[in-house]
Amino acid sequence: MRLWIWNGCLPVGKGVLSTFWEVEHELKKLSIVCCCDCRRRADFSKGEFSSRKPNWTASHPLAEGVNGSMKERQSHAWVIVDSATVPTDGNVVRLYRRGEEFAIRVESSELMASGVHGSEDALAKEACLRIKNCDAPRLLIGGLGMGYTLAAALGCLGADAEVVVAEIVPAVVLWNRGLLAHLAGAPLEDSRVRVLELDVALALQSATSAYDAILLDVDNGPRALTSAGNGWLYSPAGLDRTRSALAPGGILAVWSAWPDRSFTSRLRRAGFHVEQVTVRSRGARGGRKHVLWLAGRQD
Repeated sequence: MRLWIWNGCLPVGKGVLSTFWEVEHELKKLSIVCCCDCRRRADFSKGEFSSRKPNWTASHPLAEGVNGSMKERQSHAWVIVDSATVPTDGNVVRLYRRGEEFAIRVESSELMASGVHGSEDALAKEACLRIKNCDAPRLLIGGLGMGYTLAAALGCLGADAEVVVAEIVPAVVLWNRGLLAHLAGAPLEDSRVRVLELDVALALQSATSAYDAILLDVDNGPRALTSAGNGWLYSPAGLDRTRSALAPGGILAVWSAWPDRSFTSRLRRAGFHVEQVTVRSRGARGGRKHVLWLAGRQD
């Protein structure tokens, strides 16, 4: 099956809406054909498509090599393995599989892909680096995904650490205990891990000076995606509550697929010292640029 993407814009990687050039390698991987030379950003979810007819030529940047790989993929398509609803608003989360690859998507946006987790690893490593002098550190991770951020954190922490994972969709926890467990090395089996099957916002609201680091990767950036209620996390009220949940000198780490100056400003107004770090989606192998905010609590 061939899927034509008008204006070269579609949600890929963690659901990001990107230009043609940014998604070129993803298009090849997903066997999706782009039929234009679009250079602008467009919001796929808002229907920003072109009415132009396909203009596929041999000189098109994806023409060489894609047709052959597409034929190979036709017999190896993504299939839905399981699905569940987000308890707070009924959005549907689906687990997909293609051979040994897995993907988690909410509605039409991809949250996680098993082959692309370099920046999720970096989220944990950068946060842990900044609390390396803490005795018996305690972390809260919002969003389990496929367990890569959790596994990376455990690899940085000592035996006296505790990592609390807040995951709003119980089925995601079950997937990580079963079909997905091998991907990140079964981190949920680690005795340092405690799982809360609830909205991370609730975990934050019930904590005061409780965590040395709080890692948020529940959406594709500082705006609600998985659940409409997640918008609170990035609001002034949510950031103030998160700051209170951190121990003095604690760090808030937020993953995003794009930069956001307004979010940086909100962090500073909420009493954080802010670092913005650019990382690659495939780690040392490169890939698309993602953004981490590392915000230290100032007292």
